[in-house]
Amino acid sequence: MHSTEASAIPGAAQRRTLGVARRRYGELVIQGLLFAAAFLSVLVTVGIVVSLLGPTIEFFREVPLTDFFFGTDWSPTFTPASFGVIPIVVGTLMVTLWAMVFAIPFGLGAAIWMSEYARPRQRRVVKPVLEVLEGIPTVAYGFFGIVFVLPVLVDVWEAIPILPGTPNPVSMVLAAGIILGIMIIPTVGSIAEDSMSAVPRGLREAAYGLGANKLQVSTRVVVPAALSGIIAGFVLGFSRAIGETIVVLLVAGLIANLTINPLEPMMTMTAFIATTGSGDIATGTITYKTIFAVGALLFAITFAINMISIRLVRRYRQVYD
Repeated sequence: MHSTEASAIPGAAQRRTLGVARRRYGELVIQGLLFAAAFLSVLVTVGIVVSLLGPTIEFFREVPLTDFFFGTDWSPTFTPASFGVIPIVVGTLMVTLWAMVFAIPFGLGAAIWMSEYARPRQRRVVKPVLEVLEGIPTVAYGFFGIVFVLPVLVDVWEAIPILPGTPNPVSMVLAAGIILGIMIIPTVGSIAEDSMSAVPRGLREAAYGLGANKLQVSTRVVVPAALSGIIAGFVLGFSRAIGETIVVLLVAGLIANLTINPLEPMMTMTAFIATTGSGDIATGTITYKTIFAVGALLFAITFAINMISIRLVRRYRQVYD
């Protein structure tokens, strides 16, 4: 009788379901784990900064800032020592620049093909194969550069007389840049393809309705609409290239050479940190502190690049309903 009366009252069942929901402890546990993961990443970043800050401050108590940032002679392990960081900064940027020159067109081209031209079966095969390149150890890339890429570049340069310059047969910035470019193609291509696949199909159909062909739709509609994700892929690839160690250590060389000639060997910041940090250096010496100063500079450059990328992504972000 009471249940019949309750069911006859409009909205009675809805009022019963709108009561206080039971606490879902599983969701609270998941939220706690996610917060712990975010907090751990922040904590690790702070720990890196703190570990670099102390020795870096001690380094600059002995070496003037002007000598470090504006000097053009880098020989901290020699006597007398010189601490002009410009040669290894230029070497790092040169290798990274050539890597991006190689990776951007190939990565973006692969993304456009997978997103707009490939059939679903082709995409399911090509994209995992492309992403497998990210799992190859960097030392394997380094030996590939020494055994294959470097000799091929030397042979090509010697076979074509009109090409300027004489390549170094032992180590070369251009060879290291090509290897790094191959390494970051999956990063650029995968992120760009995900961004282009997220563009609503209605934009494509509207462009086709106006008479555009597939190439015009791909380059003038899809790419601009997915520009924020594409830029994020470029910056992520740039960050990986600028922080790579083994490839530049094996292929680019260990000579702090201040030049813009890609056929010459150069030293990067990561190569200096790897070679000097693995040597027999007494703790507390000025050479030991130099490692932390270079590491702090590399961290600052990477941080600045990420901040710029965040602003670019926010500026070109497209929001779709």
